[in-house]
Amino acid sequence: MQLLAFVLIYPLLWLISILPHRLFYAFSDVAFFFVYHVFGYRRKVVQENLNLVFPNKDQKEIARIEKEFYHHLCDTFLEMIKTMGLSKDQVKKKYHIVNPNVLREIEKERSIIILCAHYANWEWNVSINNYVESKGYAVYQKINNSYFDAFIKKVRARWNTTLITQTQTAKTVIQNYRNNVRATYGMVSDQSPQAHRAQYWTKFMNIKVPIFNGGETLARKTGLAVVFLKVSKVKRGHYKAEFIPIAQNGKETEEHEITNKFLRLTEAQILEKPEHYLWTHKRWKHRNKKPASFAETG
Repeated sequence: MQLLAFVLIYPLLWLISILPHRLFYAFSDVAFFFVYHVFGYRRKVVQENLNLVFPNKDQKEIARIEKEFYHHLCDTFLEMIKTMGLSKDQVKKKYHIVNPNVLREIEKERSIIILCAHYANWEWNVSINNYVESKGYAVYQKINNSYFDAFIKKVRARWNTTLITQTQTAKTVIQNYRNNVRATYGMVSDQSPQAHRAQYWTKFMNIKVPIFNGGETLARKTGLAVVFLKVSKVKRGHYKAEFIPIAQNGKETEEHEITNKFLRLTEAQILEKPEHYLWTHKRWKHRNKKPASFAETG
C-alpha cells in the first residue's frame, strides 16, 4: 500500500513543482479556499491559539491574522513540494541569506547548532548548507511511508543536508564531537514536548509551557556554538534569512540561557508578523498541567 500511494501521488507532486510562478500561486489560492472555507482545517485550534496568545487584540484583528495565516500555510506547503524542482541557484534567489559570513567564521573554530522556529518557510532552511563548508544535518520527523521518507532524504541531499531523527540527534552530535568532525546542525525547536518528559517549563508568549531544550543540552555538553535563524517573508515565494549568534561556546553559558534567548528571539519574530507562524500546532496544550517541581522556573 505504501508503494501504491507513492506511485499515485508522486506524479501530482512533480506536476505541481514545475508549475510557473503565477500558476503555482494561483493553485495555492485555490487550495486556500478549500482548506480554509470548505474543510476548515484546524480552524478551532488556530482561533484558540490566537485568542490565547493575543488576549488584547480585538476579534477583527484576530480574524485578519487567521485568514492571512491560512494563505501563508498553503504557500508554505506548496513551496515544500516546489523543493523537488529547485536547483541551488534557484533556491538562493528565493531564499536569500543576509549574513552567511556569520556561519563561515564560526565554523572555522567549532561546530554549530542552528535553532529556528516554525516560522515563514522552515522547509527551505535546509538550503543554508549551500553556504557552509562543514557537514550539514537537519533534525526531522520521520515519515511513516518509507518511500516518501526516502524521497525526502534524496531531495534534501541535493542541498548537502543529511536528515536525522530526534532519537539519532544526540548520538550523532556526540559522535562527531569525539571524532573531531566539524558539522552544522539545524533544529526546529519550538515544538511542544510531552509534559511528563519535559525538563524545563517557562513562559513562551507569556504562557508557561514545557520547552524543548535538547539543543542547549548538547551545546553545553560539547561546547558547540549556537545561532538563531531569523527568517522573514519578503513576498510570495521569496524569503530572507539572518543569523543571530546566541552563544559562541555552549560550555560557557548558564543553564537555560541558550533556551531563553531562543524563546525571546522567536517571540519577537512572531510579534513582528504573527500570520507567518504555524498556528495549527497545539503548542500551548500543556499550559494547565503542573510541571514537576525540579523543572519549575520563571
